[in-house]
Amino acid sequence: MTAPTKLLRLCSLLMALLFGYSASAQLDDPDWYLWLPLYACACIVNLANPTAPDGSLMRKMAKLALVLGLFLFFKVVVEDGKHGIAGFWSLDMRERVVREKFGSGLVVSSMFLHLQASSPPHPNRRVARFVEYGMGILVGISYGLSFMFFAFHKDEKKF
Repeated sequence: MTAPTKLLRLCSLLMALLFGYSASAQLDDPDWYLWLPLYACACIVNLANPTAPDGSLMRKMAKLALVLGLFLFFKVVVEDGKHGIAGFWSLDMRERVVREKFGSGLVVSSMFLHLQASSPPHPNRRVARFVEYGMGILVGISYGLSFMFFAFHKDEKKF
């Protein structure tokens, strides 16, 4: 474990803000008991320093969020496939299943990158830097699509 860089810390803080907002938005959802713990765990893991002394607790929480995120991702994909709502590759954020698939995918990606960051350092520096760039790309995608949805389609939301 090496000390996290400024880029990784900034990206983690931005993802924590997004997951914190997502957790608070689940309070009026009918299946809040599934999504609130997912986003809350992701928020906490992103706020924590991956090299902190209690890193083993954060790794366990990251693994829990990763497994829960995978479960909810597949749940939403199956629901979408069964009812033919939007399609697997759809980015139509007006559809609930697309937003849930996007959110769970972000959690899975973020937790994977955090688990990689808290692992022992890789001897090849080029391989080890993919976590920083991956978090940067993840922040760009998540905030970009979220901005597009809230700026242009929020009023047209389908439930």
